Amino acid sequence: MWRIDEHQRVDKRLAGAFLEILERYEKWKDIASLSGPPGLRLIAGFRDEALSGKWAGYRSSRLGLQWRVVYRVVAEDGVFQVASVTPHDYRRS
Repeated sequence: MWRIDEHQRVDKRLAGAFLEILERYEKWKDIASLSGPPGLRLIAGFRDEALSGKWAGYRSSRLGLQWRVVYRVVAEDGVFQVASVTPHDYRRS
């Protein structure tokens, strides 16, 4: 069984999300806590992928066309550290 640790800003971001996104995030947490990283990679709809650049060491899973959950795995502790649940911005900065 894996543990999910959420950063305090996750609740603030989800307050403005649609109900569908909230439900998908809850489903993501269920799968992550029961199956761990391999379980998330098996579900093609999440499109789980490693990030690079300033987010190196983190991973991203899709909750919808726009929304992403950004997290990192601490395997030796059996923990998912959720850094952010955010609408993905496609604009270049």
